Parts: sequence; structure tokens; C-alpha cells
Amino acid sequence: MRRQCTLLLFVSAVCFASCTDGVRAVVEAELSDFGAFVEQLDTSALRQAFSEVVKKDVGRTFASDDMVRQHYADTATMEGVPLWFTRMGVAKEADEMLDYLRREVPLAGLDSTVFLVREIAADLGKAHALQFDSVAGGINKLLARLDYNLSRAYMRLAVGQRAGFMNPEHAFNHLDRRVDDKGFARLFDYEVATPDREGAMQQLCYGDRMGYLQGSEPQTDLYQHYKRALALTADSAQRHKLAVNMERCRWRMESASSGGPRVIVNLAAQQLWAVGRDSDLTMRTCIGTTRTKTPLLHSRITYLQVNPDWIITPNIIKNEVSSHAGDSAYFARHRYYIIDKTTSDTLNPATVSPDQMRSGSLRVGQQGGVGNSLGRIVFRFPNNFSVYLHDTSNRGAFQSDHRTLSHGCVRVQNPFELACFLLPDLDAWTLDRFRISMDLPPQTQQGRDYLRTHANARRPFRLIGYHGVSPAVPIYIIYHTAYPNPSTGQMEYWPDIYGYDAVVSRSVPVV
Repeated sequence: MRRQCTLLLFVSAVCFASCTDGVRAVVEAELSDFGAFVEQLDTSALRQAFSEVVKKDVGRTFASDDMVRQHYADTATMEGVPLWFTRMGVAKEADEMLDYLRREVPLAGLDSTVFLVREIAADLGKAHALQFDSVAGGINKLLARLDYNLSRAYMRLAVGQRAGFMNPEHAFNHLDRRVDDKGFARLFDYEVATPDREGAMQQLCYGDRMGYLQGSEPQTDLYQHYKRALALTADSAQRHKLAVNMERCRWRMESASSGGPRVIVNLAAQQLWAVGRDSDLTMRTCIGTTRTKTPLLHSRITYLQVNPDWIITPNIIKNEVSSHAGDSAYFARHRYYIIDKTTSDTLNPATVSPDQMRSGSLRVGQQGGVGNSLGRIVFRFPNNFSVYLHDTSNRGAFQSDHRTLSHGCVRVQNPFELACFLLPDLDAWTLDRFRISMDLPPQTQQGRDYLRTHANARRPFRLIGYHGVSPAVPIYIIYHTAYPNPSTGQMEYWPDIYGYDAVVSRSVPVV
């Protein structure tokens, strides 16, 4: 509804000054007439009433509330105030706003009390019934409170739906201390929407406020899937999970539901899905422990590496390997080697002290092949954490329901199948080169002949080393405790193994 700037006149010489140039005035045809009570409207009394509601607003607050408080605190000239009524009555938009709150807030999995639905409904009902005498302070106090609550509810919902009701970067990246206790571990590495509170305030005062509000809801397929699931269940635990996961959609992150081939790792499900080709893959994963959580990120898988050496991270060297310094048998048993970073010399483990190991001047690696902690193949993608997908020598771990046991990387149950998904155009001999390098049975005569003629060759075979993935395939590492299975479309529910749902619940007004 468009409105032209006008001067909001009250009886006699009493008036509200208009909003600044460009602010809409309420169209009188869309107002509910106050009748005889209009004579009780008084600029001074309204100014005092607005001041009182601002001072009493000391409960749970949102960042957008500050802008609303500032707007209503500036009542010296009543410039820009009120927003939802004039001397002719309450604007039709107030009823539209209440209808929208009643209908859409529950469908969004949000707590109606936070959006003041009961308070707005009570005051709006009294205003329409002209029951001003039933309120202490009369028409001035009731309308001031109604106007203020409508604006608070509008800003909370419009800003929250467009950018989320919490800042996930701050919340998750200030959750766990680093293993070395030097600050906090970075667990969340997605770009998210920036709240546009100024834009929402502009729409509230000047624009198509209801159109803007209705357009604030996320339009992704995933969000709509959550809405449908929420409407179909009365189970309180499921409703809460759905509501929490709807908040994740509001952050407007790079979407794992975008088209094309892609790999999705859902940490809460401890599952990997590779989708977007003729056939999909589903497999179990092992992920970081609750102390060394796998970070949330988006990247692109750019290459594979078969029979890789494992270069052990400084934290693992410090916390696990250094205590075995000088024990040659330990290093031989694990096929570890030690390199001096300065000279590139290989050192005898028996001559290395724990302090040298912890100094950072040495590199410790594990030879590729059988028994290597990375297994027989690793899938690399650029990221800020040195994490990747990889095979594992501990195949039995995939039989467990609780698979949080890595230092942060993701172990995949069926690595050869994932390689085939990423490289769909490989010829039969190249596929057999992968198989032979990974000690899998070849499927071609050429492969079988190769094994027979190289029976005495040193293992592991390295017929495949690095192999590029072109075009690179997007990978999304996400955390959703309710998620539609990408293969079946059925909503599945998972435990909150990292406690992230609890973090969201503390910050977001979910049901």
C-alpha cells in the first residue's frame, strides 16, 4: 500500500507532525474510525505514552529492537510517529500484520510470544471495539503501546527471516577452545547473510511494509520442505528439530541443494551423499570427535591422491606422538618417519627427544599403503583447516552407530565408489589402475595380466598417484539434525551429537 506524505491533523490545533518527506500517510479509507474518542487524542499524552513504553521495554531484546526504541524515543516533535494509526483510526495494515503473525509465525517454527501476538491482538481488538475506557491512560496509552508492539514484531520477524535470528559465525566460532588452548577453534566457515536492519526500518516507515515482510521468508526448497514437515507433525521433539533446522536456512549459506553433481557430508547424520549424476551414492562417515569437531564449510573437490603419505599435524605430534620419542619400535610399527625441516634429512627416531618433537622443527609422516591412517585414497579440496575426505585402515569403525573419532577429517566408507562418482568418464583401464593401486581386484583382462606379470613388484602399486577432478565437484559439510534424504526425499532425524541444536535453541525463538 502506497501512501503520500501528509500532515496528520488532530482536533483543533493539536496535531502530529508528519513523517519526513517521502513517508507515507495512512489512507483514510483503510482506517477504522475512532469516532468520539478522537477528541481524547492528545499530542503531549501520546508523547508521554510512547516514552513510557520505550522505558518499559527491558525484556528479551533483539538487535533490531534498538532501532525501534530509537525511533519511538525521538518524540520531541512526534516526527515519524506513529506508524500504524492516525486520528482517523488504526490502519488496515495493522490487521494484516496481526493476521500474518498468527498464520506465519507458527509455520516458521517460531514462538508467537516473542512476536507479541497476544498483546497486539488484545490491544487491536480493544481499538476496533472502541474500548479505550477499559485501559488506564485511555486511547493515548493503548494506541502508543499497540503502535510500538506492531513495529517491534515487524522488525524482529523481517530481519530474522532475511538473515537469521542469530549470528552463527560468532556463536560457533566462540564455542570450543582450541586443542592448544590458544583462543577458540573455528568450526563454522560459511559466508552468511548480513542483517539489513536499516533496510527493514526503511520499509517499515517508507515502503511496502507488508510486501517486504512477506518476501522475507527463505524461498529455498529445503526451507519449504521443513515447513511442510512441520505442518504435518504434532510430535514436540520433531517440531523442535524442524524449527531449529529452519533457522539454518535463514543464514542464506551456499546451498547444498543446488543442482549439478555435488557431495554432501551431514555431520549430524554421520553420512555422505554424492548426488546429481545418473545414480546417487550414500555411505557412512567417521567424523571429528566432540573435542576435535569437523568444521562446517563449502569447497570444491579438485583432486584425488592414491596411497598418500600422512603428514601428521603439529597438534597430533605434540599431544600423541612426542611421548614416544626415542622409541624406534613404535615408529617402525606405525611406519612413521621423521624429517628435519631445515636440512630435509631423515632422522633416526632413537636420537630424537620429546622436546625436539614438540619444537615444530621436525616433520613426522606415515608411509603410504597398507595400514596408513588415510587409507588408500584421499580426496582434497581447498579449505582453511587442512581437512579432507579419506579412506581409513580402520574399516570396522563404520559398523558403529557413534562414529565421532577423527581429528577433524572425514573418513568415508566406500572410497572407490566415491572416486568413480567424481570421475565418471574414466576408461576401464584407468579404473583398474585405481583398483590395483588400492589392492582391489581388477575387472579387465589387462588388469589381471598386469598383476600376474608384476607379482613380485614392491607394494603398494602406485599406478595412480594424483588425479585431478575436472570440473571440480562442490562439497558441502553441513550440520542438520533433520534433513530430507537426498536420494529418497524423506525427512530423517538425527541426534544432536555436537550440541549445535542447543546453541541455536538458546539464541532463536523456536517452538
